Amino acid sequence: MEEIPIYLFTGFMDSGKTTLIKETLLENGFADQGKSLIICCEDGENEYDMEELKQVDAKLVMVEKEEDFTAAFLSSLREEYHPDQIFLEYNGTWGMDTLMETPLPEGWTIIQVLATVDATTFDMYLANMRTMIMEQLFPADVVIFNRCDDSTDKGKYRRNVKAQNRRAQIVYERADGTLDEREEELPFDISGEELEITDADYAIWYMDCLEEPKKYAGKKISFLALVYNPEKLKKGVFVPGRFAMTCCVEDVTFIGFKCKYPEEDRIPHKSWIRITAEVRVEFAVEYKGKGPVLYPVKIEPAEAPADELVYFS
Repeated sequence: MEEIPIYLFTGFMDSGKTTLIKETLLENGFADQGKSLIICCEDGENEYDMEELKQVDAKLVMVEKEEDFTAAFLSSLREEYHPDQIFLEYNGTWGMDTLMETPLPEGWTIIQVLATVDATTFDMYLANMRTMIMEQLFPADVVIFNRCDDSTDKGKYRRNVKAQNRRAQIVYERADGTLDEREEELPFDISGEELEITDADYAIWYMDCLEEPKKYAGKKISFLALVYNPEKLKKGVFVPGRFAMTCCVEDVTFIGFKCKYPEEDRIPHKSWIRITAEVRVEFAVEYKGKGPVLYPVKIEPAEAPADELVYFS
């Protein structure tokens, strides 16, 4: 059976999903692909113009309740409309499990997920509904922060997204629709050859070093670390790192880099150390390519910090 592509749009109400769908369908040539079906699961401020949709052979179906989003309902849409492509505007307050666990009609395939975020309200949502908003961003191939201005903390937003979804491409748009191409600022200075990483900056440094390791190649990095060094780990290697909260208390993960050290058996598993190491960029199976590898210059025993977690915000 021929594949029917689904373009999935996620994000909270009034984050720009409808606008993005209209731009994609009406301005980016997607109407040339055949009959389009828009499945809209929420009614925001920006509405669809039925005359415009008619001109591009697009039909609109509204879904009022989460419990109405069922396999039977989707199958009825296939039989009624026979679409060549589908634009699914999902409700930002509905559980993503409803979408992901609902069987799609045969041939229907989600081929791209785009998430929209209103940059003017993102901090508020992070503070009050972090789990809910991050659930919307987790499956996204592209995350679009719109309504950005000169005060938008692009680095903070990128780190929060990447902590949950490393593969996502992130785009920043200003209120006038142009791209915000300002460089993302780090909360620490990387211009010198030696860098002291505080607990507050560890997760931020980790993410930046993972994404752009060449920026740190040859530099000496010092930080407080918890040692991951079980007996099953390869000889001559251990992992200094920290446990990071990526979304909520229930979602804590260990983040650290491969560290080559011939006397690794002298570093007890789950012990605390203060490590200074040179960063080199090398091929590593763990990274499935090139990535940051640490070579210790100095290792000292240390006390556990008052708060053993680090954060991406």
